[in-house]
Amino acid sequence: MVKVEIVEEKETANSPYGSLSASRTNSTDSLSSIASDVSVEESFLERVAALADVIPPATRHSISSRISKTASFLRKGRKVAGNIIWVVTTSALLVALPLALSLEDEAKIVAQEKEMLEQQQGAQQVCCLFGGTCHSVLHTFSSCLLADSFCS
Repeated sequence: MVKVEIVEEKETANSPYGSLSASRTNSTDSLSSIASDVSVEESFLERVAALADVIPPATRHSISSRISKTASFLRKGRKVAGNIIWVVTTSALLVALPLALSLEDEAKIVAQEKEMLEQQQGAQQVCCLFGGTCHSVLHTFSSCLLADSFCS
């Protein structure tokens, strides 16, 4: 059963709205003058902290544990991603860079062989046009090219 008890206010003289002699419409103090007297500058974080009492402790604990689990998961994920990036970049430097350099060297050798073949064909055409002895000229020319020094 509900028990109803009447409580009388003893210190109503300090409040402009609680005085027994004045009614609501006859109040001399306005709401804006009372609000200007209390000029407390609160930051957003202070207001949120003040709301902590509104949320029950079990719910606060649940929210706190979820936030901490999410933060822990994100930290672990960032660490794993960093490790994966480290493995990929070091592997690329250790494997792909020497491979790229050897492919470049091989391309240079192929280009040099192609140039030698074109020079031999050009010398053979010149020799045959002038009717000279092609064999001795080609032998001298090809020996110069194979020795990797160009005849000057």
